[in-house]
Amino acid sequence: MKRLNSYPIELTEDTGGYVVTFPDIPEAMTQGDTLDEALEMAQDVLLIAMDFYFEDKRPVPMPSKAAKGQHTIQLPLSVWAKILVLNELCHQNLQPADVARKMGTRPQDVNRILNLHCTTKIDTIAAALHAVGKELSLSID
Repeated sequence: MKRLNSYPIELTEDTGGYVVTFPDIPEAMTQGDTLDEALEMAQDVLLIAMDFYFEDKRPVPMPSKAAKGQHTIQLPLSVWAKILVLNELCHQNLQPADVARKMGTRPQDVNRILNLHCTTKIDTIAAALHAVGKELSLSID
């Protein structure tokens, strides 16, 4: 099963360790002395790279399909939900103030949704998506 919030990585064995790159997220590059360390560092750098997209208010590229046996790095679902909001706002060319009006709230509240360092209730994220004509759904596989 393909997880929508999992990004494939390319691992290159280098002298003294592994270099990790993300084909879909060119800003994310790291390395580790061991495979386990490289994978742990990849998780960290992927989260850091997401900050660039949110700061620039530009859409986050969707993950490509991983090749058979290729490692993937999974984003936390809380981050993934915020990415869905950011991408939809970018797609519809909406500002936080536009969404706040539709939600009947303040622009600061929408800015918190678009901040990866602020904890946001899933119901609030669902309400923001609903305000722009989308529905958030959860499932178990």
